[in-house]
Amino acid sequence: MATSDEAAVKQVLGGDRDAFRVLVERHSRQVFSVAFRITGNEPDAEEIVQETFLRAYRKLESFKFNSAFSTWLQSIAANCSYTLVEQRGRHQKGRVEPKIDEDDKPIELPSGAPSPEQLVLSSEVRGKVAQAMESLTSAEKTAFVMRHFEGNSIEEISAALGIATTAAKNCVYRAVQKMRFALEPMARPAR
Repeated sequence: MATSDEAAVKQVLGGDRDAFRVLVERHSRQVFSVAFRITGNEPDAEEIVQETFLRAYRKLESFKFNSAFSTWLQSIAANCSYTLVEQRGRHQKGRVEPKIDEDDKPIELPSGAPSPEQLVLSSEVRGKVAQAMESLTSAEKTAFVMRHFEGNSIEEISAALGIATTAAKNCVYRAVQKMRFALEPMARPAR
């Protein structure tokens, strides 16, 4: 019989540590998705999943059932992700990328893979999206990811960010406007 999140949380708080495993299994994919969208890579996202559930376990008594457990977890995951991205950004500033000699390039064989032009365009689009995401405040980025990638309601976003529903709507709106402005030049047809 499937246990609700609320029942599982109450079991853990009552001393049943194994009940937390149900929550981890139920929500780890969603937490990974949030972390991956913010950090942009799998190893960091996996690290965030572990950190999120560790923090959630340690602070479980602070969960007040005002929002869905999944929303609370997403909020923790987003905060952990931003912290990691910020820390990595500080460490990466002085780093120089190694140069590749012409002789070191791999031999390219024809395949059914996307053409170099498609890869460049795809890479360019990903770069522009990442750059546009960086222009968002942390609240806007969290609201945008939760709304447009995870499909959360405004009420869930509001609860996760600890702000009023109207403020959550405004965060989503501002994020969409900034993303639209940043990405609009790519959508215009070439002349």
